[in-house]
Amino acid sequence: MTPGVLQAEARRWLAQGRRAVEVQILAHRGSVPREAGTRMVVTQDAVLGTVGGGHLEWRALAAARDLLRQPHPPDAPTELDLPLGQALGQCCGGRVLLRLQALSEATLAEWPTPAPRFFLQLHGAGHVGQAIVKLLADIDCYVQWIDEREDEFPVLTGAEPQHIERVCVDMPEGEVALAPPGALFLVMTHRHDLDERVTEAILRRGDAGFCGLIGSATKRQRFLRRFAERGLPGEALARMTCPIGLSGIAGKEPAVLALAVVAQLLCLPTCSPAAMPP
Repeated sequence: MTPGVLQAEARRWLAQGRRAVEVQILAHRGSVPREAGTRMVVTQDAVLGTVGGGHLEWRALAAARDLLRQPHPPDAPTELDLPLGQALGQCCGGRVLLRLQALSEATLAEWPTPAPRFFLQLHGAGHVGQAIVKLLADIDCYVQWIDEREDEFPVLTGAEPQHIERVCVDMPEGEVALAPPGALFLVMTHRHDLDERVTEAILRRGDAGFCGLIGSATKRQRFLRRFAERGLPGEALARMTCPIGLSGIAGKEPAVLALAVVAQLLCLPTCSPAAMPP
């Protein structure tokens, strides 16, 4: 779970009135599994995030739940200094200083808000689109998930992550112009003619960080020929990626395709922090 997703979930727990303890790596020396600033939120029956796993995390969880069992937890933070050697059965060899304190609006306000890795417009709520959204639910990014069929979106069993926005419109290609400069685009709608209209709108923008179209090499050639006939220049056509997915990951199952596509997005040089939409 990335910092932004962790922060959003912690805020949701607060809104639900759940008692929780925030565990933060305050400082470290030497080789450690996670860096300073890493946070984990603990209740008596659940955990958000991780400070590195292993015996270190087991000790942190035990200490946090000891605080939760107290009827009146201390107002001041508690510190826990742990060597990652023989005492904890971990071979990292470093040392970690943890700070434990009750989660509150005041402590949550001190958390830095990480910038999203990228802004993605995902066109299509079919099997692959749904699998991609599942993977992106725990990644700091912003996703506009667009489809003209409202009943194609999966039924929510809980609150959807705040960084996933469902957009149901009659003309999905019209949403392309509303994305910020440098946005990433994935096109995988239920009709080839709609794929074509959305992809053409993306290429005509000329500033997409990525334009990925699901399909075969044959589909790629057919679309490129039609776009060229409509006057799109070669440099615009070169921006279209089809097929999509990181090479070397074989398989056409939706979950496998989604994994390959998300890995491809995370490898893009354009996936540096970007501005959130207004």
